[in-house]
Amino acid sequence: MRNQFSIDIDNSINSGQVFLWEKHGSDWYGINGQDILKINKNAVIKSIQNSKTDFFRKNDNMQEIIKSISKDKTVKEAIKQYEGLRIFKQDPFQCMISFIISSNSNIQKIKNSLEKMTKKFGVKVEIQNKEFFLFPKPEKLANASIEEIKKCGVGYRAPFIKQAAEMVFSKKIDFKYLEKLNYKEAKKNICLIPGVGNKVADCILLFSLNKLEAFPLDTWMIKILEKYYSNEFQIETKTITQKQYEILHEKIVNYFGPYCGYAQQFLFKMERESHNKKWL
Repeated sequence: MRNQFSIDIDNSINSGQVFLWEKHGSDWYGINGQDILKINKNAVIKSIQNSKTDFFRKNDNMQEIIKSISKDKTVKEAIKQYEGLRIFKQDPFQCMISFIISSNSNIQKIKNSLEKMTKKFGVKVEIQNKEFFLFPKPEKLANASIEEIKKCGVGYRAPFIKQAAEMVFSKKIDFKYLEKLNYKEAKKNICLIPGVGNKVADCILLFSLNKLEAFPLDTWMIKILEKYYSNEFQIETKTITQKQYEILHEKIVNYFGPYCGYAQQFLFKMERESHNKKWL
């Protein structure tokens, strides 16, 4: 097994958790809120703003996490195939908007919409003759019209994006406060945001707010659970209600443990790769 700090950058970026990343030669460049991160092939990360970042979640005890989630041959195989896969700690506002846009969409469409949004509402930055746009600040999207936001290709999600930005700008949603809450309380607060249901809330909690017990359940994950875990988790309907989601999540935590978000990421990565699905 690799050193617990060893990170597989390509597979971690191409795992459905981030969208505004692009590769130039052997280096990855990504937008993370009001910063641009550069990651080289040796997983050395540099913040263009020289800000401290825990993007790689270096304090995660991967040996403990892997041991905790290795409950069966399926997840063990996923871990074996994608050993250096890591969950990132993203800018929460960017993460929230990204996953509101992700509802009923696919990775390429999400990426395209976010790129349009950064170009329309973000600040342009040039690095080594490359042009990037920072993610829009909450006040920028809060003050934009729904029609302007719609031009980014987000369709019916435009009013949700505007309302979500308004809530963050007015401090009705405070990410630092949410990070201090336990999973259930943080989720209850996040779900007050228009356009944020169970799955989107779990993505925000897992990928930006330190809640490793979040386990986003989209159609892919439901199919994975039905395919590999029909004995452990009985899912009787194609669409699950909020109550069913909560019951299923509780069973998942009981089965995979407090780091079940990592199990989700390994399983999701393995299954999409087996179907040759496109990433970034």
